[in-house]
Amino acid sequence: MTIIKSEFSLALNQVATERGISPDDVIFSIEQAIIAAYKKEYSKEEEEIKVVVNKDTGGARIFKDDKDITPPGFGRIAAQTAKQVILQKIREAEKKTVASHYLSQVGTLVKGRIIRYDGYSASIDIGKAEAILPKEEQMNNYKYQVNDNLIVYLKEISNDKFDNPRIIVSHAHPKLIEELFKREVPEIANGTIEIKKIVREPGERAKIAVTSTQSGVDPVGACVGQKGVRVQTVIDELGGIEKIDIIQWNKDEKLFLIAALSPAKITSVEIDKTGKRAKVTVDEKEAPLAIGRGGINVNLASRLTEFEIDIVQTKSENPEKTVEASPVPEVTPEKKVTEAISK
Repeated sequence: MTIIKSEFSLALNQVATERGISPDDVIFSIEQAIIAAYKKEYSKEEEEIKVVVNKDTGGARIFKDDKDITPPGFGRIAAQTAKQVILQKIREAEKKTVASHYLSQVGTLVKGRIIRYDGYSASIDIGKAEAILPKEEQMNNYKYQVNDNLIVYLKEISNDKFDNPRIIVSHAHPKLIEELFKREVPEIANGTIEIKKIVREPGERAKIAVTSTQSGVDPVGACVGQKGVRVQTVIDELGGIEKIDIIQWNKDEKLFLIAALSPAKITSVEIDKTGKRAKVTVDEKEAPLAIGRGGINVNLASRLTEFEIDIVQTKSENPEKTVEASPVPEVTPEKKVTEAISK
């Protein structure tokens, strides 16, 4: 006996095989959709009805109390409903497959192109999928425009309210800077230099504390690169608008605080380890540098060192008696990198 499968059966099984969808799951979804379509067109009453879809032919019959109540001509509505359900299942399966492809890339950098931007969130084409760049993951002062190319940090994959996977990327995460430096500085990639901590005001300024795991290696100089080429490359990838201070980490908290507040010259530092507070005295001429525009320098230094910092200004009679921090290689589009001196 030769069994000839219908076009519906072949299509159902092909879709199930190629897209990784269970045929029974598709049939169940079709039955539920047909019930909804029937109630919408023929009955507004709450009644117990059952739909049976023939897996071989795709034909659908509606039963109430085991009695066939399928309306004449309902087959066309049922066929359209089945087609919509199958297409929806295909889309859902494709989204899940694509999301699983990117799951292993969470925590890495991806290249993308802005395909939509509504002034709040941006949709980014990252190759096989579309990612979302939410407002809270965007850089300040950066002008996002359609067709702009970006390097972003793949932050997470989560589900929306409809249980569809969403790929979330970030342009503001500190890890973005860390991964960019890993690409540009071989010593970081091979473990010779360790990034201790990064703090950012995205689009404005960042401070990165680095240390060397091998004697004789200058961690600050390596990150800056010859004539500042390495750190400038990172800045360019961020749109050229974010300043980056590279600071040598020091287990001596006072020295680390002094370095973190660079380029300001510090007169003295008093530390309250119990309260994690630091009283930093500076000459009044150095105060603007220590505080920074809008308090950004002292705030970033505070986050980097994990100390609450109080800046005290004094008029120094002998300004030469100051404690100077190692110059921080601050790079901006307008200013070349000064020579980095590592203690």
